Amino acid sequence: MEAPGFNASGFNASGFKEPVFEEFDPASDCDCPGCVHWRRVLPHSRTGRHPAAHRAVILAAAASTALVGHTAPALAAPHTPDHPDLGIRPAVPAGDEPDTPQGGKTPLHGPGGKPATVKAPATTRAEIIKRAKKWVVAQVPYSMTEYWSDGYRQDCSGFVSMAWNLPGNEWTGSLDQYGVKIPKDDLQPGDILLFHNPADPEKGSHVVIFGGWTDYTHTYYLAYEETRPRARKQATPYAYWSNSARYTAYRYKGLMAGTAGAGADAGGDKPSAPLATPFPGLAYFGPGANNKYVTQLGRMLVERGAARFYTSGPGPRWTDTDRRATQAFQQAQGWTGRDADGLPGPQTWALLVTGGGKDIRTGAAGPPAPAASGAPSSHGVPGYPGRAMFRPGVSNKYVTLLGKQLVKKGFGTYYTTGPGPRWGAADRRAVEAFQRAQGWRGGAADGYPGPETWRRLFK
Repeated sequence: MEAPGFNASGFNASGFKEPVFEEFDPASDCDCPGCVHWRRVLPHSRTGRHPAAHRAVILAAAASTALVGHTAPALAAPHTPDHPDLGIRPAVPAGDEPDTPQGGKTPLHGPGGKPATVKAPATTRAEIIKRAKKWVVAQVPYSMTEYWSDGYRQDCSGFVSMAWNLPGNEWTGSLDQYGVKIPKDDLQPGDILLFHNPADPEKGSHVVIFGGWTDYTHTYYLAYEETRPRARKQATPYAYWSNSARYTAYRYKGLMAGTAGAGADAGGDKPSAPLATPFPGLAYFGPGANNKYVTQLGRMLVERGAARFYTSGPGPRWTDTDRRATQAFQQAQGWTGRDADGLPGPQTWALLVTGGGKDIRTGAAGPPAPAASGAPSSHGVPGYPGRAMFRPGVSNKYVTLLGKQLVKKGFGTYYTTGPGPRWGAADRRAVEAFQRAQGWRGGAADGYPGPETWRRLFK
């Protein structure tokens, strides 16, 4: 039967109204990532939806029994599996997609899924300390998000990554893979002290570079570290100011034979090993020292070309001969100024023990012998005799001189008798009070007079 015609008013010959064609967006039940996304962010928009949600046409009959007896079904467009213009991916259940574009932190893996060996670039102790000093001199500000011009992150672990010359920025939870654990007595400049708090890595976790012991008791050391507000070098109690018992000492795996400090390293490319005799500390050398390490130092210096300085010995009592021989060896490495002061530090000791560095040249003029008057003075201030003059058990004129000056300056309340020549608790407490009066704290106010304490006390 032929469909009836419609007139201009929309009615056909039988009086029925023309059918209305209505457009609408049917609710889509497609669960592909694109449709899910657009239903969430643009619930009323007709744009940007999956092709399956294109407009469908439905015939709304005006009750014409001649044409239809029921509502016509929707004309559904076929589901398009992909749409490159809209950036929609092939249909994948939304729940199977990862929450983040990367996985969790895992170790490096080689063929077969086995952990790969972490290769640590070779470096020396001298280079480690030299790089650390650069940040200290530049006063690099602390930041967990900023990066310095050399590409390393400006926090404690970035600082160590930089000093150890690692290929990337590590954190306190991964630095240990580049080192080997060592005991406290084996610590040498360039090693690190590490505390990682796995429960809350940003709370308490810290790492510092060990720069050498400051006293013979091994209770304070020089720490190079990146901390608020900037990189610093500071005398620090072992192992650290807080959480001390939770720090572990590590030595860099890629360490080559070398030294710490400012001098040029000429130790060669031999693998590093713990020193046969670790550096005992600065307090074992200098005026008044009398111990086996002075004898060992002298013998090592003789083997490196310093025999002409010794008319007898070497022996256990420190003399100016030891100072001149040590200074000649330091100058042979090209060091000058304070780096060649004639007192062996960690780097001088390491070179002598390992056989590294340069020998004293035959016929080279040694440092001049001092005047017989003892420690020199400057501008009326008695010359600082050395830290070895002030330690438990020593007895000498410098302790008496120190005590009398402390009393003169108003710090004599700790003396019940004296002052006298034997170093005691009263001397230490008086020195500490004087140091604190200078505004010093921590390791800078340890009660043992150094050159600056001495200068300020006698000026």
